[in-house]
Amino acid sequence: MKKVCVFCGSSFGKSNIYKQEIEKLGHMIGKKDMELIYGGGNSGLMGVLSKAVLAEGGQVTGIIPKKIYDQVDHVELTDLHIVETMHERKNKMYSLADAFIALPGGIGTLEELAEVFTWQQIGYHEKPVGILNINHFYDPFRDMLLHMVREGFIKKEFLENLIVDDNMEELFDQLNKYNPTSSNKWS
Repeated sequence: MKKVCVFCGSSFGKSNIYKQEIEKLGHMIGKKDMELIYGGGNSGLMGVLSKAVLAEGGQVTGIIPKKIYDQVDHVELTDLHIVETMHERKNKMYSLADAFIALPGGIGTLEELAEVFTWQQIGYHEKPVGILNINHFYDPFRDMLLHMVREGFIKKEFLENLIVDDNMEELFDQLNKYNPTSSNKWS
């Protein structure tokens, strides 16, 4: 795993722990000589993450739609792709990455996580999908997924492919050891 795509908020959230932990994660990614693939913004947690990776001499590739690019501040990245649509952005992020991690964020972060996890379920990729569950942020989401399993909308075997941890070192260890559970969604 050399290139990790990270989804996170363009805001800071209410608790300072999000900023602190995401800054640590950025330093870790940079020290591990991994490349960060992300949405290209410089605001909120996205900015904290990219700046921390760059501070360690790491590589950062941003993919940002022109509409957003024209509205936000920028930091000098290793590589920046300006695309026309959100669909182009996500497709480029997904194609460049070896693995995916969701951090705290808003509806855009949740949508990106849900889409990449759906693509895994359908078989468009077999890349690991993880959640760094800072401050139990994703506990309600996990409860919803378990409810979907109980109600027969997601197979339990498939849900086991989602890697969730509150420790970033453990999360990366699990992402590196990932071996997908194969399950046909339709049988």
